[in-house]
Amino acid sequence: MTPGEDGAKRAVYGRLVKVLIHRRDDRGMTLEEFASRCVRHGEVHELVTTDHTKTAAGARIDRVGFLGFVEIGCAGVIDRGDEVWAGGRLVGTVLGFDACHFPNHYNILITAPERLTGPQLGLAPEAEVRFGPRPHRPTP
Repeated sequence: MTPGEDGAKRAVYGRLVKVLIHRRDDRGMTLEEFASRCVRHGEVHELVTTDHTKTAAGARIDRVGFLGFVEIGCAGVIDRGDEVWAGGRLVGTVLGFDACHFPNHYNILITAPERLTGPQLGLAPEAEVRFGPRPHRPTP
């Protein structure tokens, strides 16, 4: 999301098609320079958690946990900073994208306090996945 430029948007949702169960400390993903990506209905993308927080283009992402693959249920825009919900639980926020497997799929990198895997969240095929802007919370 680009503050001062972006308006409202709809949530992007989908269904998990495959659960992943492993973690890596040496994955070597590279954070793309783009703060957002458009996704199309029917595309499949991989969900990857990380405890990395830096958003600089080219940042190396090594410490990861794999949640699974999601089939996009409606076209939309996924932005850095969007909340990611899976199986009814808040997983974290979108850190960015790794395109090492593109055009087959993007790795959607999700920053979270710990590197979670699909089984840790109790995920199963057909679990709902949702990406959306963080709700506006007024500051006191």
